[in-house]
Amino acid sequence: MRKLLLALLLLAPVGAGVFFALPGLLDRQMNSVANPAPYPSSDKAEELHRRLFVADLHDDALLWQRDLLQRHDYGHSDLPRLLEGHVGLQVFSTVTKTPRGINYQSNPSDTDNITLLAMAQRWPRATWDSLLQRALYQAGKLEQAAAGSAGQLVLVRSRGDLQAFLQAWQQDPQRVAALLATEGLHPIEGQLENLDRLYDAGFRIAGLTHFFDNEVGGSAHGLEKGGLTPLGRQVVARLEEKRMLIDLAHASKALIDEVLAVARRPLLVSHTGVAGTCPGPRNLSDEHLKRIAASGGVIGIGYWDAAVCATSVDAIVRAIRYTADKVGVAHVALGSDFNGTVHTPFDSTGLAQITEGLQKAGFSEAEIAAIMGGNVRDLLLASLPD
Repeated sequence: MRKLLLALLLLAPVGAGVFFALPGLLDRQMNSVANPAPYPSSDKAEELHRRLFVADLHDDALLWQRDLLQRHDYGHSDLPRLLEGHVGLQVFSTVTKTPRGINYQSNPSDTDNITLLAMAQRWPRATWDSLLQRALYQAGKLEQAAAGSAGQLVLVRSRGDLQAFLQAWQQDPQRVAALLATEGLHPIEGQLENLDRLYDAGFRIAGLTHFFDNEVGGSAHGLEKGGLTPLGRQVVARLEEKRMLIDLAHASKALIDEVLAVARRPLLVSHTGVAGTCPGPRNLSDEHLKRIAASGGVIGIGYWDAAVCATSVDAIVRAIRYTADKVGVAHVALGSDFNGTVHTPFDSTGLAQITEGLQKAGFSEAEIAAIMGGNVRDLLLASLPD
């Protein structure tokens, strides 16, 4: 018995070391790129790219144990790489729960991967069993990063904040605006008043569902894939009242239909593919593309295989061209899903390759400027609270 106890005591530090090192290993493995930097593009594309206001609608960097202000040789983004990629605005989403055995077809809501990740990354004890606290903790991480960035990472919560940022950016583009979003509204934990807590913490974009059905509505990857619940109808009304943008990424077809029927403000799809170039459970039909555009909304095209059916710039541009042809250039944007456990063609330093791809696809400079960030800027200026 003494030998067994001694062995356990000796192995405990090793086990703890492996446990606490695992998130970094997962981050490196699951947030990967097809090719390492640098990502060359033509002189013509580089020259145009440097004149663009670039905006991306979805990045999950807050989930991981990385300092946003430090450059890393893994993952897809951090402040130095966003600046190198000439990104002017980045939406940072908070991930609070994912099911075990996560897949695109059918997931229950009664398991969770993020609990162990939170423990291994030494998140506060309150986050271990509260999805709301996980969202608030990640919001705090972004706020701390902005506070320590010497003005290069700027939190945006209102129209005035964005207007002030844009004026400063015109003078010196070595800065990035940061907007908070939540990937699914399970962090409200079934309580409408918790939506107010998210708003007060700076959240301005709200995805309704993620990889499972929740108290608000059905997921494209859930078991029931239903529409809005009674709470969900209250949530949609409260979101519009507070001028928070509703994000339909990951929403079931029934949920998209019901939100479209009741929403009175523009709708957003932060990161998606389109069925016209890549059929899949969550990729948007032509009908949904048209109805979301008719709301005044914007569709962010993703970079990963399940969104565009390849890991290539050509596939991303093909989805952008298809969407623009269906609903107009004014409703298309970038929605990378960087750091969302996806494999992409490049990290955030390679965005000029999309600019080059759009040039080759025949888009004009004005159209490229709209797609690469102008449409997101305009939507936010029209939609954020005063």
